[in-house]
Amino acid sequence: MSTLSSKSNKPIRAALALSLAAALPVSAILAPAPVVAAEGDLDRAVAALRGISTMKADFVQTDRSGQTVRGVMTLKRPGKIRFQYEKGVPMLVVSNGKSMYMVDYEVNQVQRWPIKNSPLGALLDPSRDVKRYGKLVPTNHPDVVSVEVRDTKRPEFGVITLIFARDASAPGGLRLTHWVALDSQNHRTTVRLANQRYGVAVADSAFTFRDPRRSSRRPG
Repeated sequence: MSTLSSKSNKPIRAALALSLAAALPVSAILAPAPVVAAEGDLDRAVAALRGISTMKADFVQTDRSGQTVRGVMTLKRPGKIRFQYEKGVPMLVVSNGKSMYMVDYEVNQVQRWPIKNSPLGALLDPSRDVKRYGKLVPTNHPDVVSVEVRDTKRPEFGVITLIFARDASAPGGLRLTHWVALDSQNHRTTVRLANQRYGVAVADSAFTFRDPRRSSRRPG
């Protein structure tokens, strides 16, 4: 992808924030003729998420206008995640297990919010979110499992739909392929994963960041 100008970064910046805020009903992103989920698939999805100790994957993020950015996602339990965007996108999204940060190096700003306020909490803490707030959603293929996670009492947290493919080589037998987030303003963001690598060595330092508001490095 070509390098983005400062002007074109504005919609990208908005999209990055939206991606951390919620999920579109699967019927809107998958074809009709739904297949009823197999019994126990919700437990399998939770087991698949819990089974990921570390993971790296390439990602493509698409916002509601169809604009895309690419990068590498790094995940480490418990609760740590990093979205390193491609060259030319001066943004970073990172969680240290307690808080999520969106760092904008172009305007030297940092936004922070608790993980629980982000739909990504379902990915980072499946024992808390997926079992309590998740439900299976019919898909159009027997080898695809879709789980919608929402807190009906806290609609401001948005919704996330996690979509898996059956894969015996993945933790729990399910490979997370993508998710779709919908925030409280109905802004949709899709993140698709590829080249998933499980059990890779990941240092905790991967979840720190350079704070643009000052020169020193701080925990992320």
